[in-house]
Amino acid sequence: MQAYLTLVRREMGAYLLSMTGYIIVAAVTFLLGLSFVVLMVKLQQDSTPIPLTEIFYNTQFFWLILLLATPVMTMRLFAHEKFSGTFETLMTAPVSELEVVLAKFSAALIFYTLAWVPLLACLLVVRHFTNDPSAFDVGVMGSTFLGIILVGAMFVSIGLCSSALTKSQVAAAMISLLSGGFIFCVGFLADRVAAQTGWKNQFLASLAFFDQMHDFVRGIIDTRAVVLYLSLTLFFLFVTLRIVESRRWK
Repeated sequence: MQAYLTLVRREMGAYLLSMTGYIIVAAVTFLLGLSFVVLMVKLQQDSTPIPLTEIFYNTQFFWLILLLATPVMTMRLFAHEKFSGTFETLMTAPVSELEVVLAKFSAALIFYTLAWVPLLACLLVVRHFTNDPSAFDVGVMGSTFLGIILVGAMFVSIGLCSSALTKSQVAAAMISLLSGGFIFCVGFLADRVAAQTGWKNQFLASLAFFDQMHDFVRGIIDTRAVVLYLSLTLFFLFVTLRIVESRRWK
């Protein structure tokens, strides 16, 4: 456990003590700011009973942040270690491969979560200036951030797996981006067949990420969506672990 915590602090230091980490946070904050402007414009045009989190989700910025930010956050996790030659040193340290994979995943997920904190500030600003307590519902915010973390965990695990495949950070980011884009397309297709019958269509409908995330931002927690995101996250972490362990056979 001590080795795991030490590795998490090491990876968090790499994020917080480098310009790359602050550039990522600045870019995410900029996109959240743009979404906040869109949200304000919609509220000025007409009042709506829709939760603010749902209005934000209906903009294009949510998935744009996920698809573009997570590959950049995760591209260095293993690729930089391999490129700089510290990977073998790390693997010969008194830590297990599982601890290394979990520590890198945990640090990336923590940093990813911190990057979304400005969204909370934006919603608090709306509540302050509208004097409407319902503009900031704790339950809806909790379910929204739960959905953001679950979806983010899936994309972070994909990025981690991509980084373990290569020693090039650019290649790792591209693999992660293409994989995330494929999942995005699957979710888009699933939304189109959700109302159709047949076991194939029903199976594809279970991958309707848009509808599932839409439930989270409305304050609805569907356990099927939670199980799906956790299952995919664990699957990619398992693949990453096997990739890291394969060094023994080289």
